[in-house]
Amino acid sequence: MLGLNSADISEIFTVSFALFAVIDMLGSIPVLLSLKKRMGEISAVQATLVSGILMLLFFFIGEQVLNFMGLDIHSFAIAGSIVVFILGLEMVLGLEIFRAEKDNKSGNVVPIAFPLIAGSGTLTTVMSLKATYHAYNILIAIFINLIFVYITLRSLNLLERALGPSGILVVRKFFGVILLAIAVKMFRGNIGF
Repeated sequence: MLGLNSADISEIFTVSFALFAVIDMLGSIPVLLSLKKRMGEISAVQATLVSGILMLLFFFIGEQVLNFMGLDIHSFAIAGSIVVFILGLEMVLGLEIFRAEKDNKSGNVVPIAFPLIAGSGTLTTVMSLKATYHAYNILIAIFINLIFVYITLRSLNLLERALGPSGILVVRKFFGVILLAIAVKMFRGNIGF
């Protein structure tokens, strides 16, 4: 049963840091700025809520949902790695594969909420943390990370002004290569299963 007596600061810190590293909002800033340029404004509230709902769903029923659809975690991770790879290609080559929809709100869900924020790595991590840490501490860590996600999304205009056009271009190309490497690592790590 979940309760305040289950809260453990060191567990919360450890799980929060693990999720922070996997979500990698700081590394996603160039991708988000690129998507913002095409979509117009990004709804921080919608993207954060959808990401949070996905994380909570996978926390509570992730494996059952994937099993019900006849999928395993590795197939899910491979699919997410392909989407991340395409985003990396866009950034490095200056291509536009994810076209802006007429309804800009859909961009807040795909590719921002999924797979950038609540991607296969995040969702897999959320499910696997249950084996080691208490559920209450994981839920607190998810909430802490969602606050950071929201603050980052709300600060995109400030970050864009601080970097300037040439800074955004340099950071975008650099993190595009990083995204490609992450996608290849995710793909390679799951292809043998």
